[in-house]
Amino acid sequence: MNSLDLPKPPHETRVVVAMSGGVDSSVVAGLLKREGYDVVGVTLQLYDHGAATHRKGACCAGRDIHDARAVAETLGIPHYVLDYEDRFRESVIDRFAESYLSGETPIPCVECNRSVKFRDLLGLARDLGAEALATGHYVASRARPGGGRALYRALDPARDQSYFLYATTPEQLAYLRFPLGERPKDETRALARELGLAVADKADSQDICFVPQGGYADIIAKLRPEAARPGEIVDLDGRRLGEHEGIIHYTVGQRRGLRLSVGEPLYVVRLEPETARVVVGPRAALATRRIRLADLNWLGDGAPEDVADRPVAVRVRSTREPRPARLSWNAAEACAEVELVVPEDGVSPGQACVIYADDGPRAQVLGGGTIRRIGALQAGAAEAA
Repeated sequence: MNSLDLPKPPHETRVVVAMSGGVDSSVVAGLLKREGYDVVGVTLQLYDHGAATHRKGACCAGRDIHDARAVAETLGIPHYVLDYEDRFRESVIDRFAESYLSGETPIPCVECNRSVKFRDLLGLARDLGAEALATGHYVASRARPGGGRALYRALDPARDQSYFLYATTPEQLAYLRFPLGERPKDETRALARELGLAVADKADSQDICFVPQGGYADIIAKLRPEAARPGEIVDLDGRRLGEHEGIIHYTVGQRRGLRLSVGEPLYVVRLEPETARVVVGPRAALATRRIRLADLNWLGDGAPEDVADRPVAVRVRSTREPRPARLSWNAAEACAEVELVVPEDGVSPGQACVIYADDGPRAQVLGGGTIRRIGALQAGAAEAA
């Protein structure tokens, strides 16, 4: 087996590398080329024109395509740029807007990986005769004794991207490779300099590529003018406290920007898109113990329907560490349910709940799903929901 767990010498193994123009994917291409693999670089043009073209910190912009092409020339590998803007708009941007209109807080990077990169790009890699698709993500995969591959948290905890890759299916995982999962970030940059790559000191991507400088509401208002529907801000008992200019300006757990003077700190507890109401309350009202998941992607052993009160760890925000929980299957609702050992604040519908085997730094990813807008989410919400 070669370094990618494939039964061929590297020079007989074609690998497509998804090149974003950043240092990580560029190093992946360089390492595989140095090992003797038949490397083909592919860059997807997802959202390029307009404000994103010269905006620092955004992926998939015009500068990034230029950088990816320059790296490919340095390495002496073929490189292709594919226009996926229409697919990206339909699968990611439009869904992002619809989710916000429904009172949710979506994660477009998860949907991009699931609906574009690991579906369409993976199919293209197979069409090119590649035996693997490699990316610059910081996540690890290892061969299972009985076949297939399992997903694990990356070696570098500060760079671990397993939260955004939970939706990778077992079939996709068997074909994908993540060469940086066992390396720290500083080593990646050192390798970029060693390989003579011009992107060695390029800043990491920070923003969502189609949302200039974090202006979610502005983008949604342009895509869906009806989204800026004013409404009331009310407390948990329904008493009117103020007005707002659209629920798209708010997320669960938000404290700033409410413009309320009631003598105590208030937080957004939930959003009611049907009535255009923003419901606020004390921080205690944000405490969440039970979560129901939609669109579960299961990477663990057996079937999720057979899981009953299994001890796991879950991550409900990308910036939080996995916390102890118990996982079960609700047959009546045909969905997974998570019960947190210690309640968490600010769990928001539309976000991902990623399930790990434990809370260790190299834990296996068992899967995950989207936190549903219904169900017993917040303390103080309708327990019967």
